[in-house]
Amino acid sequence: MKRQGVKKMGYILKQKSKVKYLTISSFEESGLVKHGFSTRIGGFSKAPYDTLNLGLKKDDDKATVMQNYRAICDALEIKLSDLVSSDQVHENDVYLVKKSDRGKGITKQSDIVAKDALITNEKNVALVTYYADCVPLFFLDTITPAIGLAHAGWRGTVKMIGQKTLNKMADVFGSNPKDILVGIGPCINKCCYEVDEPVVYEFRKTFNYWEKLVEKKSDNHWMLDLVLANRLQLENAGIDKSNISICEFCTSCRNDLFFSHRADDKKTGSLAAFIQLI
Repeated sequence: MKRQGVKKMGYILKQKSKVKYLTISSFEESGLVKHGFSTRIGGFSKAPYDTLNLGLKKDDDKATVMQNYRAICDALEIKLSDLVSSDQVHENDVYLVKKSDRGKGITKQSDIVAKDALITNEKNVALVTYYADCVPLFFLDTITPAIGLAHAGWRGTVKMIGQKTLNKMADVFGSNPKDILVGIGPCINKCCYEVDEPVVYEFRKTFNYWEKLVEKKSDNHWMLDLVLANRLQLENAGIDKSNISICEFCTSCRNDLFFSHRADDKKTGSLAAFIQLI
């Protein structure tokens, strides 16, 4: 049975069997999608990938990772054969997913290369993107309808992957930002995300409000707020502030619940975001 747990700014932590995952309240209320964001709880992988590792490119047993996929798919009520995964390289290219892509990157070979964002308006096509501190962005156009996922690390954020995903949805589907719900998922928060001067320089070049995004810790070291950077970027692209749900979990602080590249000293599993029109 599913049971609800703590709410974090529009996100609900749920559990089915042993699998723990998050959903976005506004997305659920729309009745248009199946969706979720995995935790590290409820899978079969051994340390350091314990237990719900969904990264097929990790040095983890592939059969075990597929067992993890079956567990999360069962929890989300999504068919394994409907999944389409991204091939992430910290860029800002957006890929239009079709029904013919189902299975790519999961159950069959994929020709989807160097794409950090996926969009579709086709039903029963489940988009999948991967994380272990970077920012997950969920998109739901409630009118078209259409969906999207984007992987926004600091490079993707600077390269405006959130806005590029919205622009692609507008170009391909005619989506209006005012009709789009956004979820900013669990990621490393400002409290734990220390960066050096070269990273801050990239934000300074890109955002005229860059000073809102950083707090100086010491010479050449800053604390960076990727959540705020993506929220402001999306609001500037026309997303209504009231349509943005932000998860307050920090993946580094809550390393018991999430994989974290930093907290696990780079040796860790992968979380995943899932969304499918129904």
